[in-house]
Amino acid sequence: MSQINVGRSPTGPQGKSRSRLPLILIFLLSLAPVLAAVLVYFNPSLRPANSVAYGMLIDPQRPVPASGALVLTTIEGEPFDLATLNGKWVLATADSGQCGDDCAKKLFIWRNAHASQGKEVERLKRIWFITDDAPVPQKVLDAYKGTIMVRVKPEQLTVFLYPNDGKNPINKGINNFLWIIDPLGNLFIQYPEDADPSKIRDELRKLLTNSRIG
Repeated sequence: MSQINVGRSPTGPQGKSRSRLPLILIFLLSLAPVLAAVLVYFNPSLRPANSVAYGMLIDPQRPVPASGALVLTTIEGEPFDLATLNGKWVLATADSGQCGDDCAKKLFIWRNAHASQGKEVERLKRIWFITDDAPVPQKVLDAYKGTIMVRVKPEQLTVFLYPNDGKNPINKGINNFLWIIDPLGNLFIQYPEDADPSKIRDELRKLLTNSRIG
């Protein structure tokens, strides 16, 4: 009389397929958020209305120009290539080397926003585009150590930061904003110079927490 096996796992190709199915489903579920984040990152139009950033998202994104199109030199006169900062989130501002109150305020916002990011500080760099040949006051050099300071021709910088494309008239001035460049070398977000420092800080923290790049 033949015996009936009760409670045993099926064997053979069909049984193996069934045992692998849960693992495949778990893998796909774990991968889905990453794929969705990448898709939304590169397609701002897919972001829901209630996820609007405090700053203005740059759309379409503008990549960092080649060194020949954006000639930068340090305050010591050495050439500097902005592409060397790829892989970091770059906090940028632009102003005269004299650095009056408005300039100092922007440098202060970025310094404090950077310092407040805790263990994420190494993912960030700060840069100040100096748009003339004016000497930088020693008190500014001392107060904002750690900020990369480079001189640039304002017309070259304007083409990158604030092009005259109909939406962004040049006469608004590149000195009136703060900017973030993403680790892929794209201009990512823009803030007005009178933006709320606490909101910038909090948005930067969320950005670093949710980002898988840089």
